[in-house]
Amino acid sequence: MPEPPGLPEPLPEPALHDLRLEVVLGALSDPLRLRIVRKLLLERERFDHPCGWFGLDRPKSSLSHHFKALREAGIIRQRQYGLERRSHVRTADLEARFPGLLDLVAAWTPAR
Repeated sequence: MPEPPGLPEPLPEPALHDLRLEVVLGALSDPLRLRIVRKLLLERERFDHPCGWFGLDRPKSSLSHHFKALREAGIIRQRQYGLERRSHVRTADLEARFPGLLDLVAAWTPAR
């Protein structure tokens, strides 16, 4: 999705050329993080989403840790909107750096 005008600056994240496969795969090795990224890929409704949109029954501190791990790995981009952080997948960057990876994430079937 194209970025809407007037967005806040993204929080710190690795540049495209600094994305490393082992770091990305390490972040995606956690089933909750994999589920977050898959939901962002398959069910997004707008450009970016607040943590509450995911419907995850976890403490806020735990979710903050998982979103930070995804951002620091370069998988998601986060922006601060007042007290709320919103996220979206860095689709173009990941596809350019690791073609086909996001297709595998989208095709993954979570264990129930």
